Amino acid sequence: MIIDATDLIVGRMATVVAKKALLGEEIHIVNSENAVLTGRPKEILESYKQTRRRGIPLRGPYFPRMPHMIVKRTIRGMLPYKKPKGREALERIKCHIGVPESLSKEKAETIESANVKKTDAKFIYIKEISKQLGAKIE
Repeated sequence: MIIDATDLIVGRMATVVAKKALLGEEIHIVNSENAVLTGRPKEILESYKQTRRRGIPLRGPYFPRMPHMIVKRTIRGMLPYKKPKGREALERIKCHIGVPESLSKEKAETIESANVKKTDAKFIYIKEISKQLGAKIE
């Protein structure tokens, strides 16, 4: 299954993806840099910066900068990843920046219930958060 994350709320998308992965589906999330987080943008940025600074650099906890890894980390939070079934489900989930050539010919689905256009909430794109955390993306 291929999901296009453009304009999808990360948390709502993650719940659907986590359930399908636990049921045994192989899931590819494309355009993960265009997913959004709802809330006040300044507060979200400050929260992510604080999470990134937390811990000891050589011992963790480690928090990603790249947009596809931020999305995958969010999905991981909805899986029992310390147990074998959760670890296997996490391995079945692949997140991509943009659309890889191997998946470009296949049709990508979207999750209508997770679309940010249906709400009037404030939001920020994952790629903007990544740039503020220091990721080198376009």
